[in-house]
Amino acid sequence: MAALTHDRQFDPQHGTPVTVAPGIVRVTAHNPSPMTFHGTNTYLIGDDEVAIVDPGPALDQHVEALRQAIAGRPVSHILVTHTHADHSGAVPAVQRLVDAPTVGEGPHRSGRALREGEASGLDSSGDRSFTPDIVVGHGDRLVAGGRTVEVIATPGHTANHVAFALPDEGLLFSGDHVMIWSTTIVAPPDGVMVDYMASLDRLLSRGDRRYLPGHGGAVHDPQAYVSALKDHRQKREEAIVRALSDGPLPIPEMVRKIYVALDPALRRAAGLSLLAHLEDLVERGTVEADPAVTFDATYRLVGPWAPPSS
Repeated sequence: MAALTHDRQFDPQHGTPVTVAPGIVRVTAHNPSPMTFHGTNTYLIGDDEVAIVDPGPALDQHVEALRQAIAGRPVSHILVTHTHADHSGAVPAVQRLVDAPTVGEGPHRSGRALREGEASGLDSSGDRSFTPDIVVGHGDRLVAGGRTVEVIATPGHTANHVAFALPDEGLLFSGDHVMIWSTTIVAPPDGVMVDYMASLDRLLSRGDRRYLPGHGGAVHDPQAYVSALKDHRQKREEAIVRALSDGPLPIPEMVRKIYVALDPALRRAAGLSLLAHLEDLVERGTVEADPAVTFDATYRLVGPWAPPSS
């Protein structure tokens, strides 16, 4: 298995329409952060008529950039991969500009039932105001921007995450599920690691030739990259088991042992990602939590580790 290699060479050209494929334009919002890289990518699909993929954050300058890129053309649909505010926050403002229905899997929700006293892991980023006008599920198809669009359910990062594929062109808008600049945050209870891994397998079963993600540049060899992502996640599990082999640890100590030279701004997110792995490891009988499976618990090794079967 090839090592996971990220590509961070990306010029966002904030606010400028950038052609990334015939009839497909990217407009990147100016909302850079440790979680969003250079900003959120919005895509316009089509020529005479367009569809919007992820209208992006509620920033006036980004909405204005989209208005200029649309250039008065009719908009058939607003496709939303998932309900983090940097992807769906601009929906109300964009709908004031264009008469188009929103398309998505459903409203924001946790990936599993909340435990007593638990709040959403990435609560501040969840857009709980969004409800799609058109609810879609895995395998659904529609014509948007003059192109056939197929819906691919990819829960894991959020429960309602979907990718949108253009099957006639071998392209897939992967949202935050697969990105070339970084691995994806899977933060319980919004995110669930077992769902994320199953969604990677779902993408591996397909033949898409290029991914256009929600942040950063295109993924040009998606089969190899998704395989490396899956292997990387399994190695992260191994690293957790190794860290616990010397004795019980809380999540912040595991973060310090496992993540080298981590940006301090990402420590909480890294800890939530470890929690997603730990939830699965506890379910499989490899790890035990004291007193219960939470971010603040102490974890200890109680059984052998083996990679989960696909």
